[in-house]
Amino acid sequence: MSFFPMYIDMSKLKILLVGGGSIATEKIEKLLDFTENITIIAPFISEPLREIIKDKNLSYKLRPYMSGDINGFDIVIIATDTIKIHKEIYDESRGSRTLVNSVDNTAYCDFIFPSYIKRGDLTISFSTSGSSPAFAKQIKEYFEHKIPKNIDGFLENMKILREEIPKGKNRMRKFEQMVKDYMNKNFS
Repeated sequence: MSFFPMYIDMSKLKILLVGGGSIATEKIEKLLDFTENITIIAPFISEPLREIIKDKNLSYKLRPYMSGDINGFDIVIIATDTIKIHKEIYDESRGSRTLVNSVDNTAYCDFIFPSYIKRGDLTISFSTSGSSPAFAKQIKEYFEHKIPKNIDGFLENMKILREEIPKGKNRMRKFEQMVKDYMNKNFS
């Protein structure tokens, strides 16, 4: 079965990351595009992750995961090499409203991390539902070069206009024409 593509406001969600190595660092870098409300639990934290924790003032506990640590968190990302921990945390989350991502193990995932492009308010994601993360990464890189550098300014202007121009058919037509003009100028 495929994963449903969903965009979620993470600004008020509490995120727990279990793990402190290179994969955990990669996940933190992605999460920081959307929230800084992240806690890390790991018996070891790599130097690059320590730098991120210090720079972003993230909470962390330098110890192994213990049963009950997921309590109070909305999302848990498990980035360890120990499949037993992945299963334990996933099983513990069942019956709760906590969503779990088990890195490289879709059997213990409620959601997966897509490859994505983020430019200001534009976010485009690419997923193979876990079939081939390498393919998702490559297609993302292909499209990354197609998106104009000034897209964030255009979208910021559109956001302002949405607040200023009253809703209705005239606004919709105006915006459609503005987008067509932008596309013709920048994607030709």
